[in-house]
Amino acid sequence: MLSIFITIPLIALIILNLPLRALMTRIIFISGLALSFIQAVAAALAILGLWDIRGLSVSSFFRFNIGVDNLGFLLLFCNGLVIFVAMLVSRSFVEAGEKRFNFVSLLLIALSGANGIALARDIFSLYVFIEVTSISAFILISFDKNRDAFEGAFKYLLLSSVATVFMLSSIALIFLVSGDMGFEAIRAALAGSTHTFLVLFAIGLFLCGLFVKAGAVPFHGWLADAYTCAPAPVSVYLAGIATKALGVYTLIRILVSVFGFNTPVNKVLLFVGALSVVVGAIVTLAQTDFKRMLAYSSISQVGYIVLALGCATPLGIAAAAFHFFNHAIFKTLLFVNSATVEKQTGTRDMDKLVGLAQRMPVTGITSVLASLSIAGVPPLAGFWSKLLIIIALWSSTHYNYAVIAVLASLLTLTYMLLMQRKVFFGRISDHLSPIKEGAWNLIIPSIILAGITVGVGILFPFNLCRLVIR
Repeated sequence: MLSIFITIPLIALIILNLPLRALMTRIIFISGLALSFIQAVAAALAILGLWDIRGLSVSSFFRFNIGVDNLGFLLLFCNGLVIFVAMLVSRSFVEAGEKRFNFVSLLLIALSGANGIALARDIFSLYVFIEVTSISAFILISFDKNRDAFEGAFKYLLLSSVATVFMLSSIALIFLVSGDMGFEAIRAALAGSTHTFLVLFAIGLFLCGLFVKAGAVPFHGWLADAYTCAPAPVSVYLAGIATKALGVYTLIRILVSVFGFNTPVNKVLLFVGALSVVVGAIVTLAQTDFKRMLAYSSISQVGYIVLALGCATPLGIAAAAFHFFNHAIFKTLLFVNSATVEKQTGTRDMDKLVGLAQRMPVTGITSVLASLSIAGVPPLAGFWSKLLIIIALWSSTHYNYAVIAVLASLLTLTYMLLMQRKVFFGRISDHLSPIKEGAWNLIIPSIILAGITVGVGILFPFNLCRLVIR
C-alpha cells in the first residue's frame, strides 16, 4: 500500500513519456498537479487520523524496506504540497510545450525520490532516494541553461558529491560494524558495539553529509547561489522541500531511528545549529536581492531545527519536527511572493522596489503573515515551534543556546521588517504605478499557504500539539 507513494509518480512519468507525445504534453501539467495534490491530501488525512493505514506500515517494494510513521507522513504532506505549489508557479515562468513537459517530468522524479526518503527503513535505500532527489534538484537548478544557472548547479553538484562521499563512507563503516542495513538492526548493533571510535567516526561522516545537504554553516557555500540562480519555481521547490527532505528530515530520521543521541553528537548539533542561526541571520541583513535574502534566512531557520535536535529530548525532537513543517510552509510562501514580485516588476533588487502592497495587496498581506511567522510572532505557527525550541533548550539546561535562539529571533524580525519596508510599504514609485497583482496561479498558492500558517497557529494550542509530539 505505502509503495504507491513511490511507484505512482514513476508509473505516471513512464506513461506520460510513451508515444502520443502531443497529447501527453497537453495533459502532463494537470496530471502532475493532481498527483501532488492528492498526495498532500492523503498524507494530511493520515496525520489527522482520518485515514488509518498504519496497519500496513511495513511492506516490500523490490529490495526496499518500506515503512511510515507521523514523521514520514509529515514529509509526504510537505512534499506533495510544495511540488503542487511549484507546478502552479511554473505556469508563469516555464513555457508551455516541451519545456514545461520536461519541467513537470523532473518534478515527478523529485516527488518520488523524496517520498522514498520518507518511507525508507534501511540506510542504503535512504541513500539511494537521497541521490535520486539530489540529481533531479541539480538538473532543475540548471533548467534555464544560462551562465548563472550553470554556476549555481555546479556548486550544488560539487558539494553534493562531497556529501555523497561522506555518506557512502559512513554506510560502509556502519555495515562493517553491524552487518546489516536496516534501521533497527543498525541501532541495536551500534548500541552494543565496542568499536566506539569507529562508530563515532561513521556517525560524524554521515552528519557532515547531511549538513551539506541541509546547507548548515559551515557547509552552506552552495545554497545561496543555487536558490538565487535557479528559476523561480525551482527556488520554491528547493527552499520549500528539497533541502528539508535531503538534509533536515533525514537528520531527524537518522538520529531518532538509527544513531540515537550521545554527548559528542549533541554538542556538534548544538554548535552547528547555533552557528547557522547566527551567521544566517547576520548575513541576511546585508542582502538586497529578494531571493538571496530568503536563501540566507533559510540557513538560519535550519539552524533552529538542528539546535532543537541537539537537546536530545522528546520535546526537542517534537520541536524540530514542528519547525520543519512550519519552515516548509512559510518559506515556500515567501518564495512564491518573491516569484510574484519578480514576474510583475522584472526585478528582485529590493532597493528598486517600494510600496508594492498598494498594487499587489494579496502578495503584500501574505508576505507580512509569512514574515511574522518566521520571526516567531504569535499567534502564527512559527511562534509555537520557536517557543517549543526555546523551552526544549532551557529545560535541557542549555541556557546559552536558548538565549542565542531568542536574540536571533529578534534579528529575524529585523531583517523581515526591513524586507517589508523596502518591498511592500511606503509610497509606491512612479515607475511601479502600472504594476498589478499576480496571476491566479501565483495568488492561490499564497492564500493556501498563508491560511495554513494562520490556521495551524490558532489551532495548535488546542489540538495539534499531540500530532507533532505523538
